[in-house]
Amino acid sequence: MHAQEQKFLIGFLQSITDIPNAEVEKVLDVFHVSELQKNRFLVSAGEVPATLAFVVSGILRLYYISDSGFEFTKSFCVKGDMAAAYTALLNNEPSKLFIQTLEDSQLLTANYEEYRAVTAESSYWQKVNQNIAERLFMKKEKRESSLLLDDAQTRYIKFRNEYPGLESRIKQHLIASYLGITPVTLSRIRARLRKPLSYDNED
Repeated sequence: MHAQEQKFLIGFLQSITDIPNAEVEKVLDVFHVSELQKNRFLVSAGEVPATLAFVVSGILRLYYISDSGFEFTKSFCVKGDMAAAYTALLNNEPSKLFIQTLEDSQLLTANYEEYRAVTAESSYWQKVNQNIAERLFMKKEKRESSLLLDDAQTRYIKFRNEYPGLESRIKQHLIASYLGITPVTLSRIRARLRKPLSYDNED
């Protein structure tokens, strides 16, 4: 791992909790730089995943495909996010999730079992892992409550707030998939928001 990637990893981990450099150094040999071109997969459905990753640059999309062939976007991962098929990784079972790059991306990847072995006995790393889990839980809860309680326009506004600048980097139908609406409805919402005096909502 180069000095730039080491600095990124150290900065990310120390933003989560106060962890000494000596503890961070334990995992530097576990993480490796991975360069994935656009439209490549970190994880495909049906695979038993073994890897967790931090996004250094680029965009990853996490999504499901139904039996009828419809795609449902779960989330996006951008710089500073951790990406993994968590349930499958923890249970050592085939993933139902696809994780795909939407542009050329640089990741710091680690074998999950190696990561666990290195960090298992440290109270510092227990705190890091706990904080990561808490962040993921809060993100999941916010996502679920928005899908259940918010109208489509509110979900779109929250998307722009959660992922600033992302809208111009990904295709409209992927944003619509994330919001649980059609691209046509998304276009109408965008048009409505360009009109300051319009207050209509659309489900």
